[in-house]
Amino acid sequence: MSKRRDDKTRRSSKKRKVALVEEYDSDDEYEHVRDPQVDKSRSCPYLDTINRSVLDFDFEKLCSVSLSHLNVYACLVCGKYFQGRGQKSHAYTHSVQINHRVFLNLHTLKFYCLPDNYQIIDSSLEDITYVLKPTFTPELISQLNTNVKLFRAYDGTTYLPGIVGLNNIKANDYCNVLLHAFVHVVALRDYFLEEQNYINIKLKPGIIIGLLAQRFGELNRKMWNPRNFKAHVSPHEMLQSVVLCSKKRFQITEQGDPVEFLAWFLNALHASLGGTKKRNSSVISQTFQGRMKVYSRKVIPLDISEEEERKKLMQTEEFKETSVETPFLFLTLDIPPAPLFKDELEQNIIPQVPLSSLLSKFDGVTEKEYKTYKDSTIKRFELTRLPPYLIICIKRFTKNTFFVEKNRTIVNFPVKNIDFKDMLSSDPAVIAKHPHTTYDLMANVVHDGEPGSGKGTYRVHVLHQASQKWYEIQDLHVADVLPQLITLSEAYIQIWELKKDNNVQPSNAGDSTGKVK
Repeated sequence: MSKRRDDKTRRSSKKRKVALVEEYDSDDEYEHVRDPQVDKSRSCPYLDTINRSVLDFDFEKLCSVSLSHLNVYACLVCGKYFQGRGQKSHAYTHSVQINHRVFLNLHTLKFYCLPDNYQIIDSSLEDITYVLKPTFTPELISQLNTNVKLFRAYDGTTYLPGIVGLNNIKANDYCNVLLHAFVHVVALRDYFLEEQNYINIKLKPGIIIGLLAQRFGELNRKMWNPRNFKAHVSPHEMLQSVVLCSKKRFQITEQGDPVEFLAWFLNALHASLGGTKKRNSSVISQTFQGRMKVYSRKVIPLDISEEEERKKLMQTEEFKETSVETPFLFLTLDIPPAPLFKDELEQNIIPQVPLSSLLSKFDGVTEKEYKTYKDSTIKRFELTRLPPYLIICIKRFTKNTFFVEKNRTIVNFPVKNIDFKDMLSSDPAVIAKHPHTTYDLMANVVHDGEPGSGKGTYRVHVLHQASQKWYEIQDLHVADVLPQLITLSEAYIQIWELKKDNNVQPSNAGDSTGKVK
């Protein structure tokens, strides 16, 4: 009897449960019984407190209280960074004390309301996530070469993507000019705008140099972002990685030499992309690496004056001319010494020299003596391979025991159609590999002022590919400039782009009109 009663009670309880389920499964009941968290996520009442004018995602993602980089959130009301989301975290405390409610996880790009601790889902916040992490599709990248439209930032200023100022945090203008120049090299720009090109590169454990490529890619995307909140970018994270990867050789607080930074940066970026000594092992070697043949022979000491003895030494292996082929990432040009005397008006003479005379160093005929404390060596150079982008460094500074001297000689050069054919080897196999040898200038770094760290300033002229207009950029200052004024500047570093158009008429490497002086 007891078993039958138990069975009846079980059946009646099941019937009641089924009836309850059927009752709450109806559409009418679901309209009134909703998950309150889902409601708040879709209609957060605190979105109007977000202040986009104070948001700045260019700085290092560290908690402003604990200085930790783990699980960092940005307060979208005041722009400060805080760690965590739990009840004992700094972000939770900030939300309770200051009554700032909306936060963004800088890693997952999700929005949260604190202290209520629910996720906010709203399409109007998409512009904030895009500023934090801009993304570029192949279609957007292809449009950069043709887009001449001005874009308006959130603060009301208009700007061209790519032509934006960089903050000078203290004395990092020597880095800023090269970063501006490199983001306008089309091959580098297109490669780093797509994060998938390098995000999966694996290096050996413990190698921190891989951070450099990630930071340079982030800076590249921020400078070309058409939806910025402001018309300038801070390279803080990029420069922090430079200080870290160079082991404090290059500092934010102390002005350095752009040529030294150029040599280190190209090789470090090549290594961070997994590059090796093999040709075309990274986008750096594909873009900037050329090859040259170096001929060298030792000079017979002056104390050996007898002709016969000198002839015998010339036949020995030690004094015979040897040649070796070596890669290069940039070429260094030597300026002739400036005159010591003043003119009749008691003013210093600023001489001018055509670029062609400086490039004769690499024609395979011109010889130069290199002295050491032991002996002297005479060398001559000829190019065997021209890169798609040729970097030229004009040696303006000489150091002696006491101080640094600057040569203010003006180098005359055309900004278009300079032919480097005369610098190539006469070998038919080399000539056959170079159907195009004409280059156009696309970046020009200038040093103004006195020599020495902190005494002068650096600025850069860059060519905007889409509009074919020249712009002068010095930290946050951006202005358009006439190409005729570029040739009058004290050029220090130049980047030339190879042109593959057969209709161009090459100019000599002389002044801005193409005439050799």
